[in-house]
Amino acid sequence: MPTPLKNIRNFSIVAHIDHGKSTLADRLIQMTGGLDAREMKEQVLDSMEIERERGITIKAQTVRLKYTARDGEDYVLNLIDTPGHVDFAYEVSRSMAAVEGSLLVVDASQGVEAQTLANVYHALDADHEIVPVLNKVDLPAADVPRVKQQIEDVIGIDASEAVEISAKTGLNIDQVLEAIVTRLPAPKGEIDKPLKALLVDSWYDTYLGVVVLIRVIDGTAKKGQRIRMMASGAVYELDRVGVFTPKLIEVAELGPGEIGMFTASIKEVADTNVGDTITDDRKPTATALPGFRPAQPVVFCGLFPVDASDFDELRAAMGKLRLNDASFSFEMETSAALGFGFRCGFLGLLHLEIIQERLSREFDLDLIATAPSVVYEISLSSGETIHLHNPADLPDVMKIAEIREPWIKATILTPDEYLGAILKLCQDRRGIQRNLSYVGNRAMVEYDLPLNEVVFDFYDRLKSISKGYASFDYQLSDYREGDLVKLSILVNSEPVDALSMLVHRSAAESRGRQMCEKLKELIPPHLFVIPIQAAIGGKIIARETVRAMRKDVTAKCYGGDATRKRKLLEKQKAGKKRMRQFGSVEIPQEAFIKALKMEDN
Repeated sequence: MPTPLKNIRNFSIVAHIDHGKSTLADRLIQMTGGLDAREMKEQVLDSMEIERERGITIKAQTVRLKYTARDGEDYVLNLIDTPGHVDFAYEVSRSMAAVEGSLLVVDASQGVEAQTLANVYHALDADHEIVPVLNKVDLPAADVPRVKQQIEDVIGIDASEAVEISAKTGLNIDQVLEAIVTRLPAPKGEIDKPLKALLVDSWYDTYLGVVVLIRVIDGTAKKGQRIRMMASGAVYELDRVGVFTPKLIEVAELGPGEIGMFTASIKEVADTNVGDTITDDRKPTATALPGFRPAQPVVFCGLFPVDASDFDELRAAMGKLRLNDASFSFEMETSAALGFGFRCGFLGLLHLEIIQERLSREFDLDLIATAPSVVYEISLSSGETIHLHNPADLPDVMKIAEIREPWIKATILTPDEYLGAILKLCQDRRGIQRNLSYVGNRAMVEYDLPLNEVVFDFYDRLKSISKGYASFDYQLSDYREGDLVKLSILVNSEPVDALSMLVHRSAAESRGRQMCEKLKELIPPHLFVIPIQAAIGGKIIARETVRAMRKDVTAKCYGGDATRKRKLLEKQKAGKKRMRQFGSVEIPQEAFIKALKMEDN
């Protein structure tokens, strides 16, 4: 029998990165007996190796907890632990649609951060009840009254009854559980109506095939039932229905308000669209759920296999990864230098890095990544407007009327001692300051910035100049005309399209010089001289030379006339000249990545 609606609470934990979400989730699982003591480990919901290594949450994870409240009632708590980094905001917004309330975790020593704000807005958009939780109150630097005031001033929600906890030591975790039961609303739904469920997430399991995570709105889902995906029209029979505690446990059925999983021998990855409505095939529901708005990729990059024979494996791996991460998109492309590959869209540079690492680790693939770029709008002289994803495909400049680049609205929160350096960084990146306000000793700066200047290393630079204390959040605002030029890199007079990029004319020369200097260090010497050049159109703006490895051809000449030595050296010189015409330059794979991760002067 499904759990009564009044005894179910569905909630997510939202916070800025490093504020203790995953540790709080660990304590909640421990207190409710979700796992035995021997099965417990830190970051128990962070199942991926990369998550555990980096100490960040990448995938939103679901867990079902059983809790007996002080009023003697037994409750079922469905928790979704969400990521805290700006690049995974789409995971957060999707998780919000499946639950009714949120725990807002704020570090009592650091206070409200930029991503805290962004995640709260996601929760408010989803019409959530929000319970503020102050974590790390046991630290000497914790300032509870100041942070409570900050929550009220910056976010605008009442923090007078915020729960004060230490997730690490387990202090007041029981109060969090009571707040969930008493302050968050129960879900709504009717068991007698036809099945209507929201497809929240899906992933590929080697043994089970495609696993689908759902939130049941009305009706029930049980083993053997024939279900239909309303967007794709695909029909399947349920093989298995279960919940995560966080271990997978099979159950007889899932009723209204419950969050669980099913498998149905799904072979077609394309049939499971995140945000789709699942209904009963024989008694379908009349209206579908609104679903999720599609993710808008902001950074594009080409991924190519080092070995061309791995192309089909890369295509299959990307299909499986796309199932697990709906914000990642890809389409096929070819490159003169790199062969067949894919043009991929990401929500940010960390997202790009994580996807690349997952492809190489989980699917054992060696990949080359091209320069990250953004989408440009180009108006042609003919009146046509095109969207450019790859700078290598830029039309002839004579046909271009104007190039418009995407701009973002960025919000940066920082302790005021780092403000000067951060303002200089934003000015250097062509930023336009919109607002500067203070909350206590923290400054909140709003800037308009070109996305092109942010995708390379802006976040890393921001973290280094603020010693990690500044937080950054952004959203796309509009497209604006810019004086942009295509910077081409030529190695041995051959253009390397993987390194071509669109840059602002004012920064083109310094960027070109930096790229040439970096490539000079990264390309190993060959038997002939290799010129490395940066060019805008037909004009060379920077040049470096990789010296040739020299063989001592005169070693066997001992004594005799000097003309013998000169003759051998002339012969070597002619050979090197011919070799330079026909020789191919091997550019190591890591050179592509390192050349793009340049430090500013």
